[in-house]
Amino acid sequence: MATEIQMVTAVERDWSTDPVRASDISDWDLTTDVVIGGYGGAGVCAAIEGVEAGADVLAIECRPTGGGTTITSGGQLYIGGGSKLQKDLGYEDSPEEMLKYLLALCGPNADEEKCRYYCERSAAHYDWMVDHGVPFRTAFFPPSEGTIPPGDEGLMYTGSELGYPYRDLAVPAPRGHTVAHPGNNAGLLLMQSLLEAAEGLGVKVAYESYIERVVMDESGRVVGAIATIDGQEKAVRARRGVLLTTGGFIHDRGMVERYAPRILDCFPPLGENTEDGSGIRIGMGAGGAAIRMDESSIVMPFAPPRDLLRGIFFNKLGQRFVAEDLYQCQLGEAVVMHQGGVAYILLDSEIGPENSMGAQVCAEGSLEEIEQALGVPATGLSNTVAQYNQFAANGEDPLFQKHPNWIRPLDKPPYKVLDISTDKCAFPTFTLGGLWTKPTGEVMTVEGRVIPGLYAAGRTSSGFPAAGYNSGMAVADCTFFGRMAGKAAAAADPAD
Repeated sequence: MATEIQMVTAVERDWSTDPVRASDISDWDLTTDVVIGGYGGAGVCAAIEGVEAGADVLAIECRPTGGGTTITSGGQLYIGGGSKLQKDLGYEDSPEEMLKYLLALCGPNADEEKCRYYCERSAAHYDWMVDHGVPFRTAFFPPSEGTIPPGDEGLMYTGSELGYPYRDLAVPAPRGHTVAHPGNNAGLLLMQSLLEAAEGLGVKVAYESYIERVVMDESGRVVGAIATIDGQEKAVRARRGVLLTTGGFIHDRGMVERYAPRILDCFPPLGENTEDGSGIRIGMGAGGAAIRMDESSIVMPFAPPRDLLRGIFFNKLGQRFVAEDLYQCQLGEAVVMHQGGVAYILLDSEIGPENSMGAQVCAEGSLEEIEQALGVPATGLSNTVAQYNQFAANGEDPLFQKHPNWIRPLDKPPYKVLDISTDKCAFPTFTLGGLWTKPTGEVMTVEGRVIPGLYAAGRTSSGFPAAGYNSGMAVADCTFFGRMAGKAAAAADPAD
């Protein structure tokens, strides 16, 4: 198996997503039980479950290799509820506490059914991963060091569990499970392991091919797909179902403009450039409802170094607007969605200015000089710092409840300011909205009616991180719900 995944250009095509009528097909070119469109994290896990359930599975992948966006990820999975790794390292967790956290984070109006379904089966998902060759090292990476280990430690905090108000709403527990691979590309080993497991089971894959439309019979059941395979259009019969796992729509700028315009200025888009919304559009063409399409994960990777958490964020009025120790996606959302993309970090002489976003020092000196340089209203920043320092002297932050570990007075001038606005720094972004599905993957209409024979998982669907995000949630969501969809499709009654 290739260890290097080469970037490819997204397929450019002008095509309709309207379903084809089964009565218009005189002969099927291929027949299988389950057709899977997309062979990344969701697709490969669906294929494994389908074959292990006894179904004949054909995966159709537009790239020359499998892996999707998951293969370029950090290889983290958000798993909790008392996994073996958590227990082996002495950390207690329960599905109930994990659910409390997800419902608070993944809102507003988080999908409680989907969150509960995952929390109750999360620990078993870890076991499934291990059983299918995915390695994890029994070692803990402390939160004082960050959320992505430079080594191969297996367990860590990857979100806002220790931040306010989450630490008061649910008992904190580390739930980031990272594949045992040094560096930030553990997704490579994760996908290599899963692809090898699928290959060992005999999963059939058509590479450099893609699904164009589904085929529906007179009753409204999806009974197959029209796909381009080896350069030729083919009608593929799917006796039990078609599963869409082609990713999100971050690389279709037209869809972003229509559904999530507030992230147009965020760069770079996170995900392989084949995440063009094709699966979502195919599902919508078949009558599926697309939900949460305006939601996204907006990453603001301002720390490391973690010492920057001791600084304070402020807006163009010189006011703080968020607790600096929250997870980087909540910080990104605060800047983009609530501050118009304009924000700064104030540091004093004891905090170094280097950071991973490439933010530059845009002003320095006294607070008054910084106010003048940035056009902040007179005394706006000075008053903010005075109030912050008054309480920081006692390790307190009554305004935003930053954790005491990151609180100290900013009283060692000269001061420095980093410009962390969206036009100055990287704000990597990916979409969270997608097809409305049941926890077992069935795609639903706007009325909540299941479309027989049609399934979706991964970023093609709206998963449990429907709004609000932690590192590891996307990979956990796509692999777990890919499994559930693959299992459900394989168990469906065959079409006539």
